[in-house]
Amino acid sequence: MATAAAAKKIQDIVFEWEGKDRNGKLVRGEMRAGGEAMVSASLRRQGVLVTKVKKRRLSGGKSIKLKDIAVFTRQLATMMRAGVPLLQAFDIVGRGSTNPKLTRLLNDIRTDVETGTSLSSAFRKHPLYFDALYCNLVEAGEAAGILETLLERLATYQEKTLAIKAKIKSALIYPVAVLVVAFIVVAVIMIFVIPAFKEVFTSFGADLPAPTLVVMGMSEIFVAYWWLIFGVLIGGTYFFLESWKRSEKMQKTMDRLLLKMPVFGDLVYKSAVARWTRTLATMFAAGVPLVEALDSVGGASGNAVFAEATEKIQKDVSTGSSLTMSMQTTGIFPNMVLQMCAIGEESGSIDHMLNKSAEFYEEEVDEAVKGLSSLMEPIIIVVLGTIIGGIVVSMYLPIFKLGQVV
Repeated sequence: MATAAAAKKIQDIVFEWEGKDRNGKLVRGEMRAGGEAMVSASLRRQGVLVTKVKKRRLSGGKSIKLKDIAVFTRQLATMMRAGVPLLQAFDIVGRGSTNPKLTRLLNDIRTDVETGTSLSSAFRKHPLYFDALYCNLVEAGEAAGILETLLERLATYQEKTLAIKAKIKSALIYPVAVLVVAFIVVAVIMIFVIPAFKEVFTSFGADLPAPTLVVMGMSEIFVAYWWLIFGVLIGGTYFFLESWKRSEKMQKTMDRLLLKMPVFGDLVYKSAVARWTRTLATMFAAGVPLVEALDSVGGASGNAVFAEATEKIQKDVSTGSSLTMSMQTTGIFPNMVLQMCAIGEESGSIDHMLNKSAEFYEEEVDEAVKGLSSLMEPIIIVVLGTIIGGIVVSMYLPIFKLGQVV
């Protein structure tokens, strides 16, 4: 236990150093090691005269997100395209990062590459941040000598994937936020406002209308069990989201339901098609064999229905079926994608045709988000108006009745 803790402590230490190379030029950088002596010895072997070594501990920091990896990929591709050596590019990106965890990750990868490990193998040691698609493309780039080109394609792919996810989130955040605020407002009315009206109505000594009695009964439930209502809603939402994230069975069920939803289903479907075609096009352009490429495509679609269909396509293709015919038998791909794929297979430009399909459906996602936003606003207004207006009218009915009597 103590040994593991000590190893972790050493692993979390980075040394910043300065020195002069064989030509007397000032150089500086960072190195992960167990002590200053190890840093000095390593640099001496590289012909660097060390003038300063400073220990810097990297701890805490925000988590590494997909956007951080996309930015890193774009920066690495740009610097390699400009002729910057790989190790120096990692140094530049690591020092420029404001996230200590990302800096530590890049330093670990740099150390592996510096000791002779291939870049793809170094990435595979961190599957939480670099998935099979990423590592396979990097490996293909290393083998073909076009690493900077494939890194650029990877960066473009990640940026477009992030853009689609951001658009879907923006379409969902607004109605969810409004509904949450509306529930809080209704709860405040039920707990604090309705009881005040109840005291006034009790002093009338007259029979109250049925809608008023219903609202007052709901208010009594809120006042007596508000803690239970909020606890069930918050706890149930948390349990539901965690089950969705961790349970494979739950994910498959929800993915099927999402595709069948009357309003959001079309948006989810088009975004899944766009990601599926974009991923396969990127893999094809990198020269990855079809059967091997399909390993990464299903998961990248973000939907279990498409993932299951991709497994079936992979089995059919491996037995000699054409890609278009295999996709058609699943019954989930639109005709336009099937036709574009068929043309691509005949002309030998399947990656180009899949890219065109991806661009088309990405534009369709944009239009769907705009249409959804404009559609949701009047629906939300009508729903909230009905709920709040119904409560207000129910509480004022006794006053109207009393006015008629007078």
